[in-house]
This record gives sequence, structure tokens and C-alpha cells, in this order.
Amino acid sequence: MSDKDNDGGSRAVPGSRSARLGQFGRLAGGLAGGVMAEGARRLAEGKRPRLNELLLTPGNVGRVADRLSELRGAAMKLGQMVSMDAGDVLPPELAQIMARLRENAHSMPPKQLEAVLAKDWGIGWRREFKYFNPRPLAAASIGQVHRAKTRDGRDLAIKVQYPGVRESIDADVDNVATLLRVSGLLPKHMDIAPLLAEAKQQLHEEADYQREARQMQAYGELLAGESEYIVPGFHADLTTTNVLAMDFVPGRSIDTLEHEPQEVRDAMMERLIALVLRELFDFGLMQTDPNFANYRISEDGEKLVLLDFGAAREVSPHITMSYRRLLAAGLAEDHEAIAEAAIAAGFLSRHTADAHRANLDRIIAVIVEELGKPGDFDFGDRSFVKTVREEGMAIAQDKAAWHLPPAEMLFAQRKISGTALLAARMKAKIDIRTMVEAKLASLPSG
Repeated sequence: MSDKDNDGGSRAVPGSRSARLGQFGRLAGGLAGGVMAEGARRLAEGKRPRLNELLLTPGNVGRVADRLSELRGAAMKLGQMVSMDAGDVLPPELAQIMARLRENAHSMPPKQLEAVLAKDWGIGWRREFKYFNPRPLAAASIGQVHRAKTRDGRDLAIKVQYPGVRESIDADVDNVATLLRVSGLLPKHMDIAPLLAEAKQQLHEEADYQREARQMQAYGELLAGESEYIVPGFHADLTTTNVLAMDFVPGRSIDTLEHEPQEVRDAMMERLIALVLRELFDFGLMQTDPNFANYRISEDGEKLVLLDFGAAREVSPHITMSYRRLLAAGLAEDHEAIAEAAIAAGFLSRHTADAHRANLDRIIAVIVEELGKPGDFDFGDRSFVKTVREEGMAIAQDKAAWHLPPAEMLFAQRKISGTALLAARMKAKIDIRTMVEAKLASLPSG
């Protein structure tokens, strides 16, 4: 149950490999045409255009976003995964693509939906239902969600996977990576093969709805008996690899919290941050997709509804220990220990720490200063981000400093960063230091 509510538009998903490859071919042709037209225009103006400037025109940005959103599946998902903080980190052109991908989510036409369900449930599947709404509640990158009620009275949300998604994952990821390379948005010498391999593995896992059902059940057991969270139950008799049947949980978008009083926003965001700390240090399981649509507020306004467990994955002891050391160093305001913990975790290379120590020290100093202030941390005040970005860009001028953390660390950090972004959107004020101190103090020594 992910991504924004569907706007009612539908478009058939290319199901075969040849059809999807054709989409990439048409995209490449469209980009080439856009480059030629823009190049001719600039030459006529007496300018000498650079290739990356020609590729990243508004027209070409729109072509990339629209084509990936039509493909959906891994192509769209990988685009969404690039960053949750596009406005602060990515080039503005890529940020535009990411924003378009978050907004564009077409649903399957009814005929295609009927074919998918008939394949998994059999030709007479409608006989099992008193009601099945063909109009989706939400349309996302891998599947869409429908409201249904069975003849035995179960009120369900049915997630249906787009045809061809699973079979096209590897090729889609490779094709998207090639597009990003050609556009100049990725450094040519950077080895992204490990990240691509991990992305493919995660996407294969997300495309297995039976696996997601197991992860949802495991997560529900971890939170059993707790009144602050709701995890939907799943229904095994209607769940297949391509269809996930779960309880329909009424509620409202978490975005609506923006209009609530400060104390309501603070309480809900504190609840979510506490959950992330438990994922890291207690559960050994983390739902690593921080898409805002994966959280809803219950009808009574008291509970956090947790959705979409396709990206739930184990938290390794290495990740747990890495964050434990990093947070402990931060609480101690030990700048040297923070740098060493970041290197050990894989966030920084030794070269970066040695060659750009002054820049790194300024980044660490501003973060420590912000988080070290007594009382509530104001997530809505992002003034310090400018310093972090400027110092980071200065380091990035050295190509030898370009570095990718281990993929498992990236997925965990994606959840942490996404949670912080949601708190920033809600302008939450939370005593995060006290929360972290309490969590670390509760852990066994070692």
C-alpha cells in the first residue's frame, strides 16, 4: 500500500521483455532527438553546448520521468530509491525526475487487472467476493491496491502486482543505470555494480508477495499487544506470489498531520523515531522503505498504521554495531571517534578522512552542535544543511573521494534519513538526544 493515491488514470503495463526494451529504445530515441534539437538551437545562438547540458533539458527530464513511470516495476522503483532527499543532495535535474516519479503512478486498465487476477485466483475468482472495487486505492511502482469484501465478511486490501515486473527486474535496473550513466548524472569511474546487485536482490524480494506476507506477519508479532501501532494481518488463502491479501485498515494519510497542533505532530514523529531505534537495536528487522505513504494515521488519530513490508530485511550485527558506535561517539561529542566510526561503517573512505579533514571536521562540528543543543531538536530548522551540503560538494570535487557505502548500510540509512525528512516535513520538535541516550543505555554492554 505504497505511493500516492491513484488519480484515476490507467495505462497498460508493458508485460513482455521485448515491449519493455522497446520502451527504453523509444526513450533513447527521444533523448537523442531532444539533444539534436537543443544543440541546433544553441549553436544558432552562437553557443558551444556541452553534452550533459543538452541531455538535461526540461524536455528530456520529462521524457525520462514519463517513460519510467509508464514502465513502472524496477525502472520506476529504482528511480524512487535513488534518494529521499533529492532537494538537498541531487543535481536539480535528477531531483525533477525523482519528483515526477513519485507523482506519476498510473493504474492497470480493468482488462489487464482481470487477466492478472484470473491467472492467480482462477477464472471464477469473483464468486468469492461480495465486492471488489476495480478502481485502485493506490497505484505504486510494483503493484496497485484494491478494496474488497469477501462473501464470508472479511474487509480486505488486495495488492496486485503489475504483469512482467518480476521477470524484467534485472534488465530494467541495468537499463536505468545505463540511462543515468549516459546522462552524466553518475560518475563514469564509480563502481556501482555492488549497489546494482543489491538493488536487484531487494526488488526481487519486494516482488515476492508471499515473502512480504511473512515479513508483515513477523513485524506484527514484534509489535503484538502494543496500542500505538497497527500492522495489518494477511490472509493466506488469497495470497500468492503476485497477489497480497491483507486487512483493510481505515485511516488517513500521514500528510494530514501537518495541520495538527505541534504536540500531536511531535508525539507521532517521536513514536516513529522510537520504532526506528527498535528496528536498529532490538528487532533485528527493519522496514527499509521510508516512503511517506507507508505510514497512515488510524481513524481515532491515536495509532500509527504501518504498511508495505516488501522492503523489510534483517539488520545485521555489523549495522547494529556501526550505528551504536557512531551514536555513542556523537553523544560524547568526540569528533575523532565520529570520523573513525563513519569510516568503519563504510560511510567514508580513509582517503576522504585524510585528504579532506578540514571539510569533514566542519561537517561533524555543525551536526554535533545541532544535535548537542539541550532540549528538543527542531527538525523543521534545516539551516545547518547548507553547511553540510557546501562542505560535501567541496569534498566531491576530488574524484578519488567519491565513495559508495556498503549496500546494506545504504538501505538502513535510507530509512533513517527518510524518517528524519518526514519529521522535518512535520516541523517536529523532539528531544532526540535523550531518546538515543536511553536506547543505548538499555543495550547490553559490548
